[in-house]
Amino acid sequence: MIKVVKFGGSSLANAEQFRKVADIIRAEEARRYIVPSAPGKRFSEDSKVTDLLYECYSSKKADFGRKLEEIKERYNEIIRDLGLDLSLEKEFQTMEACFIGKAGRDYAASRGEYLNGIVLANYLGYEFIDAAEVIFFDEQGNFDADKTNKILSERLSTVERAVIPGFYGSMPNDTIKTFSRGGSDITGSIVARAVSADLYENWTDVSGFLVADPRIIPNPAVITTITYRELRELSYMGATVLHEDAIFPVRKEGIPINIRNTNAPEDMGTMIVESTSKKSEYTITGIAGKRGFTSVSIEKDMMNSELGFGRKVLEVFEKNGISFEHVPSGIDTMGVIIQQSEFEKKEQEILAGLHRNVQPDSIEIISDMALIAVVGRGMKSNRGTAGRIFSALAHARVNVKMIDQGSSELNIIIGVNDEEFEAAIKAIYDIFVTAKL
Repeated sequence: MIKVVKFGGSSLANAEQFRKVADIIRAEEARRYIVPSAPGKRFSEDSKVTDLLYECYSSKKADFGRKLEEIKERYNEIIRDLGLDLSLEKEFQTMEACFIGKAGRDYAASRGEYLNGIVLANYLGYEFIDAAEVIFFDEQGNFDADKTNKILSERLSTVERAVIPGFYGSMPNDTIKTFSRGGSDITGSIVARAVSADLYENWTDVSGFLVADPRIIPNPAVITTITYRELRELSYMGATVLHEDAIFPVRKEGIPINIRNTNAPEDMGTMIVESTSKKSEYTITGIAGKRGFTSVSIEKDMMNSELGFGRKVLEVFEKNGISFEHVPSGIDTMGVIIQQSEFEKKEQEILAGLHRNVQPDSIEIISDMALIAVVGRGMKSNRGTAGRIFSALAHARVNVKMIDQGSSELNIIIGVNDEEFEAAIKAIYDIFVTAKL
């Protein structure tokens, strides 16, 4: 069995966390390939090393030396506390020269993972493999999946145990290119695909994916098993435990992901799988949502018989560079849900364009809307799920502005007023989860 194991920044913030990580890795022989992030915050007011690197790179000459010393001390403190016979002085000298030579913000940010990978490999006694040598982007800066998989597979086939830092790779001209923030999740997934891993473990500071946002619901239940499709729906609506781009490399290979808690390794966390026969414990799998939407509702008699009406409506938004989120519709009405911040910039252009393109009878704009996604594979086989949702919202005196259910019956999207966002999530959580506990 082969496991690829990724550890987030909070899991590697100091020497104490390094020891926890080493214990986890050594607890199972299958944990052979390790992907570390840069050190995260040690306490709430602390700075992440990645942020320090950005600050150092863009700092003026007077502040550069002080910020660089702060970064050095973060690593040297870990090395001292772990009792390692290791010096990063050559790496720091190279980094300083590249910062002064303006090697790029991506290079600067990548050094957090690069240096942490060297420290972790030394502590574990594993081989260190620089991600720049095995993860590649093309000339346009797009991830080159085929080249990466070929070279990374070949390299790791000769290595029993290795540490590959997350977050970055290299361009054809050998400059460093990073993934977006949270990119170490993607690296872990890429490595898992390359070695045909049986499992990709993603260790963080929470015990799995939660049914609802803990900032709204105190101590929400943990989702034990979730499908890739359910995760995609929840991630899209703001649920953030795993970088959503990390799903795709392992999904192609059918490799499950296990979200685990470094500080509570006994918790089994959440399994993310392609499909499963396991029923959702609470009918719904999860609830997630985002604020800040606007609904533009176009009304016109007999629009359903007007050929190309929907295309003409959406063409107006496309011409103004605005993508839509949802398009709920009726016989004589068509709604377009978009990001409010984007709509406000082009409001009058869009309204004028709609009048020109489709000559509506009326246009209604509803701003300050929040969207809530209720997601669950169990919804399809349980009758009355939608009825229970709307009954709970009515009981909580939440006014529903919009309803949109996907054809797969995997999710229901509900639009409510911004100020009723939290009340709506609490009401839905209570009817499906609290009531069952």
